[in-house]
Amino acid sequence: MGADPSETRAVRDLLDGLATVIKGKDHALRLLVATFLAGGHALIEDAPGLGKTTIARTLAALVGGSRFRRIQFTPDLLPYDITGVDVYDPATTEFVFRPGPVFADVVLADEINRSTPKVQSALLEVMAEKQVTIGTATHLLGEVFFVIGTQNPIEIEGTYPLPLAQVDRFMTRIRIGYPDEATELAIVRGDPSHRVMPTLTPVCTLDDIRTAQRRAATVHCDEALMNAAVRACRLTRDHHGVEHGASPRGALMLVAAARAHALVRGRDYCSDGDFLTLAPAVIGHRLKLRDHRLDPEQLSSELMAQELQRLGF
Repeated sequence: MGADPSETRAVRDLLDGLATVIKGKDHALRLLVATFLAGGHALIEDAPGLGKTTIARTLAALVGGSRFRRIQFTPDLLPYDITGVDVYDPATTEFVFRPGPVFADVVLADEINRSTPKVQSALLEVMAEKQVTIGTATHLLGEVFFVIGTQNPIEIEGTYPLPLAQVDRFMTRIRIGYPDEATELAIVRGDPSHRVMPTLTPVCTLDDIRTAQRRAATVHCDEALMNAAVRACRLTRDHHGVEHGASPRGALMLVAAARAHALVRGRDYCSDGDFLTLAPAVIGHRLKLRDHRLDPEQLSSELMAQELQRLGF
């Protein structure tokens, strides 16, 4: 069995378009697209110069009709710089809402850990509710609303680390990693972010994305795989090296991401491989470790594999 050919074609074209600019990072791109189709948000955490900002710009360029906004987080940013504000109009003697940059389809929250917790909370509230409330008026965002947050885990001076409860709002945390030598040479030779990205044309529409998101939500997931996701998250709460484990939201997001990942891989059903692939990216950032010798992503992968094996996968 497979997914509808038109859906898989749109997803494949999106992945292929991303790969023309982001070289040698197919795994990270599949995670990103799966997060997009699952209706979640992605936190890209890696060293400078690895293409975090370029990924977001490329994705928006490939989706025809999408509105893209970039928010550069700095210590002097204020909440209304993100959400928008009511402005007095002397001509009508009324206040008029001026929407902020979150009123877009793809939003890049660049270096999100460089702004104050109050500003971070303003964005994360919008991510959770898909609406902005100013005074007594509520303003709804569009059906497609994808936030890509970036942060540099190396520099800590002048940063405000995201609290665990706020990191938990991101469906996935994606690490790009350094390219291999051959890929790095191809990047230096071709400079795709400057030569290829400006020439990109859309490969799908917002309607295609909405259709794929609805289809992803209906991908079949066996009850046993859902049970494994729940059990893996519960085991993180009982692990001796973990102070705070994954909440039920972690299991919910893991199943949703697995369904979307199956669609990305051209299937209309989830496999155990989807859960093994996604567990580090979906569960790892939800753990607060007691034993800092542990790697949260590796631990998530091991617990997921343990549960799948116990259930006979």
